[in-house]
Amino acid sequence: MILSHILVEYFEKGGPIMWPMALLFFLAICVILDRVIWWLKLRGSINAAQQEAARESLGLGEFEKAWQTTAHGDPFLQNLRDGLAHATTSPLAAMQLHASNLLEKSEARLWVLSTVITLAPLMGLLGTVVGIMGSFNFVGNDQLAVTKVSGGIAEALIATAAGLGIAILCLLPFNFFRKKTSLLRGKLEYWINHCELLAGNAKAHGHDLSEFKAPRH
Repeated sequence: MILSHILVEYFEKGGPIMWPMALLFFLAICVILDRVIWWLKLRGSINAAQQEAARESLGLGEFEKAWQTTAHGDPFLQNLRDGLAHATTSPLAAMQLHASNLLEKSEARLWVLSTVITLAPLMGLLGTVVGIMGSFNFVGNDQLAVTKVSGGIAEALIATAAGLGIAILCLLPFNFFRKKTSLLRGKLEYWINHCELLAGNAKAHGHDLSEFKAPRH
């Protein structure tokens, strides 16, 4: 209760610029929650055992069995499913397109966090400058001018502190999500290349993937 009272007091002292900064912070929190939920869902859909079974079937040239394995919601298996679905045309291109789409989803709305990280400190600085300009209006008016100016400057700095605080709080999850996307990109590249090698190995043993036709349902 005391903490909330202090926050409200500082918020009011920060001036009108605090309202748009509060909106920025709210948008950032929404994006962070959205990304956390998306990554948790992605993590929950991973099935290492099914992935191994799919790779084994692919390497043995058992493409029908591999296709059945990819019915799982695992994103890597779905990637392979896209490749098998276009086996007669360009499976590698199909898998790369699927990977690009998945990576695009992993980066969705991160531009909002990037914008907040840049804009929040600038808005805080703007609030400080405006506050200081208002404080100096008291100079020469009365004997308490120094007290009012110093007090006004202290209050104006709240806006800068708030802007920097918002930027710092957004920077940590932003870099975390960017790192997660980078790791996902690497895993997808490894998966696609591994699947291509397995398909090549199957072809060397007389099982040509280009002859496989995905079942139509």
